[in-house]
Amino acid sequence: MSMSNSPRETGDYQALDARHHIHAFLDQKALNAEGARVMVKADRLHIWDNDGKRYLDGMSGLWCTNLGYGREDLVAAAARQMEQLPYYNMFFHTTHPAVVELSELLFSLLPDRYSHAIYTNSGSEANEVLIRTVRRYWQVAGQPKKRIMIGRWNGYHGSTLATSAMGGMKFMHEMGGMLPEIAHIDEPYWYAHPGNMTPDEFGRRCARQLEEKILELGAENVAGFIAEPFQGAGGMIFPPESYWPEIQRICRQYNVLLCADEVIGGFGRTGEWFASQHFGFEPDTLSIAKGLTSGYVPMGGLILSKKMGQTLVEEGGVFAHGLTYSGHPVAAAVALANIKALRDEGIVSRVKQDTGPYLQKGLREMFADHPLVGEIQGAGMVAALQFAEDKASRRRFANESDITWRCRSYGFEEGVIIRSTAGRMIMAPALVATHGEIDELLEKTKCAVDRTARDLGLL
Repeated sequence: MSMSNSPRETGDYQALDARHHIHAFLDQKALNAEGARVMVKADRLHIWDNDGKRYLDGMSGLWCTNLGYGREDLVAAAARQMEQLPYYNMFFHTTHPAVVELSELLFSLLPDRYSHAIYTNSGSEANEVLIRTVRRYWQVAGQPKKRIMIGRWNGYHGSTLATSAMGGMKFMHEMGGMLPEIAHIDEPYWYAHPGNMTPDEFGRRCARQLEEKILELGAENVAGFIAEPFQGAGGMIFPPESYWPEIQRICRQYNVLLCADEVIGGFGRTGEWFASQHFGFEPDTLSIAKGLTSGYVPMGGLILSKKMGQTLVEEGGVFAHGLTYSGHPVAAAVALANIKALRDEGIVSRVKQDTGPYLQKGLREMFADHPLVGEIQGAGMVAALQFAEDKASRRRFANESDITWRCRSYGFEEGVIIRSTAGRMIMAPALVATHGEIDELLEKTKCAVDRTARDLGLL
């Protein structure tokens, strides 16, 4: 078959896609019957399909295009690096300027308590490396029995076998199975637990499940607790304010490492550089990816505290881990340009002071009294609308996933990409969004939610 640069008909792309691909988190047979959307170009917050339809991307791709699409500075950084040193590794006693300069910049922005990075290709790999690194740290620190990782039900930490086991999505466990030395506690999802507890009471109760689980397993056996500061794939669930202070207290009391999955929350999403800063706690590790390069080139990493890094370096001997593409020069160059733009253009501070509050205020004004919306959560450039059958009692729809999927589909028809997770509609637009682009996101989301409400006889 000859390859050309001329575009093909959408049906041709769809047929070839169906012939050769198994897509993520979809029924492939159903998708093949429908035909995948074929996306062909993008600029800032907008993306076009092969038929010329324009969509406002309210999800930053997969929570990753923090700078939006079409950034010439990131393209130029990749091109320069590919011309100069397109690849080399961090084996054989070698390094290279791009990754050294990336770490110099990254640690200048991080709190002083962090010192070392292990680079990967993705968030899944960052959390895979986390498990081995945490266990190795405890071996070197003289407590080799500390091996168990505790996660949360409905948490998400990746799609590898180990990270899907450490995450708490049971339908993923059914596909790949569980692994030993991994445990879970409940998620801090106040809206999903009807009762008389206030959010603060509920947050403390959920946090104290961690203490109960540590005591059940034996603190001498527990290596770390991993959680997203807010749950991303689980529905943009923000915990009550009482939650994280109590979690941190428990981890410190029982000498358990506190591991923050910042893959979605990192690099300005909440208006702080890292979501753990928004919630006011200090993790021992940070897992990063996505916004690290604005998704332009795959890259992830694991950030370690000084205590962990120095222990592994000074006392650990050979660190039996390595990846072919760890610290890839092109990825590092793009990450460096990306973080400089977020810093030098004041994008993170603008999310905190201007565009983030504008989005959050607009959502609450538009949906606070909507008959379908029971709760609105979010900060900065991330938000969720909780659908409810009865707002007073927090009763959720029995078929809430079907209802939010319908709303998501209406969103595509209206020209906006938002995501559905269980009973929640979620959004995370690029951090560079203007007020006008936020208005478009809100207006088109309102159209999709209203259409869904009319189907249910609520409007």
